[in-house]
Amino acid sequence: MRTREDRPWLLYLNGGPGFPAPRVNGDEGWLRRALADYRVLLLDQRGTGRSTPLNRHTLTQLGPHLEHFRADSIVRDAELIRHALLGDEQWSVLGQSFGGYCTVTYLSLAPEGLKEALITGGLPGVEADADTVYRQLYPVVAAKIAAHYERFPGDRDQVRRVVQYLRAREVRLPGGRVLTVDAFRLLGNLLGSSTGSRQLHYLLEDPFSARQLSDAFLLQVQHELSWASASPIYSLLHEATYAQNAVTDWAGQRVRAEFPDLDFLGEMIYPWMFDNDPLLRPFRGLARDLAQHRWPALYDLNRLRDNEVPVAAAIYDADMYVARDLSLSTADLIRGLRPWLTADHNHDGLRVSNGLVLDHLLKLLR
Repeated sequence: MRTREDRPWLLYLNGGPGFPAPRVNGDEGWLRRALADYRVLLLDQRGTGRSTPLNRHTLTQLGPHLEHFRADSIVRDAELIRHALLGDEQWSVLGQSFGGYCTVTYLSLAPEGLKEALITGGLPGVEADADTVYRQLYPVVAAKIAAHYERFPGDRDQVRRVVQYLRAREVRLPGGRVLTVDAFRLLGNLLGSSTGSRQLHYLLEDPFSARQLSDAFLLQVQHELSWASASPIYSLLHEATYAQNAVTDWAGQRVRAEFPDLDFLGEMIYPWMFDNDPLLRPFRGLARDLAQHRWPALYDLNRLRDNEVPVAAAIYDADMYVARDLSLSTADLIRGLRPWLTADHNHDGLRVSNGLVLDHLLKLLR
């Protein structure tokens, strides 16, 4: 039996952009499964965690230098770490969500560093622009909302009551942020996870007290909306993850006009968020500049077509964050990629499946 020191290395690239590697407590099923075969490196990607985190005190000084915080720079960092740790020896990579985007960039820029690649809920549309991505994701959001109302029909009326209340008066969350109707609609981001529909239902169960929104409700809403301001890198570079030699120009906002009747919104970034959220307000000018920035390409399509690295990817049929059909197109483009299209898991399948998703991908490779 191999000792832990004899096992090959697996680099884990987590979701984001702009979030550090998970701080594990020992109960993560996917990690237990990975440790059965590998030594695992949890990388704090550039600008996060212990990799010199960027925040509101430092980020406004960077401006266009944020171009160097996308997947291509993260891959180059990973290669420096690999050479320092392993010399010329290859390692494996597991990419979840945005980490999967980074993994496809790795296959484009430095495939010689990879022994194998595993992707969960993160196979990007390598030939799609941001507008195309959102035109596929907004209907998924609509379907998630419809499924939620079918499961909890009383929530439709609760949403209507909250929206009417917010339209009639200014409501501030305990932290000072104004709870506008659109800010309330951002709670729809919950619907992309395995437990999100229940979380949203419990949140809407009893929002009023004495004919006004209760403190308990407002505190819960503030907690759920904190993802938008937890990492300014995320808010500033989210659309840039879809850009290939292109300007995004607030694609989420523009394409939303084609879907005007949504009760909730998904994982999109809107220009008004940089006015509404006090923690994002310092980045308003920078966000406008980045929306007009022409981003370089992240993927080498010819190299992907000639790929020789074994790749397996889990594609979730109803993924609200990564467009299924674009993932399937990329699966066809990358030579030798073994796709697994499944309706048994949501976007967080790696985290909640107790190791089953990772185990299935490893079996596909072997």
